[in-house]
Amino acid sequence: KLPIDTLIWTFNFLKKEIASHPKPEEGCIVYGLFMDGARWCNDKQVIQDSLPKVLFSEIPHMHWIPCEKDKDPTDMSKVYPSPIYKTSERKGVLSTTGHSTNFVCTIKIPIAPEHSAKFWIKRGVACLCQLDD
Repeated sequence: KLPIDTLIWTFNFLKKEIASHPKPEEGCIVYGLFMDGARWCNDKQVIQDSLPKVLFSEIPHMHWIPCEKDKDPTDMSKVYPSPIYKTSERKGVLSTTGHSTNFVCTIKIPIAPEHSAKFWIKRGVACLCQLDD
């Protein structure tokens, strides 16, 4: 048994060409998210610039695996910590916990070696649970 505040998620992005992913032994498969300000490159398995005239792109299925904070294998220099918002508004009311009602969590998205997290931060890249109509 572990205290909940000692756990985090690690993320594996799954290939788009696989139509159905088997139920994982640990963690869960998450899908249905969108990326604003960038796109996922399935070939290189990193985020890249958006295609011309494309505002949002789908994120492939992800395998979220719980992990103890002090055992996290993620190399933070090779990922962009992207926020996930419920809506594209990217703002919400502060709740009593001090968090925005629109913020869901942060995911770590792999980046190409020629980029840094700061590169994607300056572009305002974020993930969304739903798109505006």
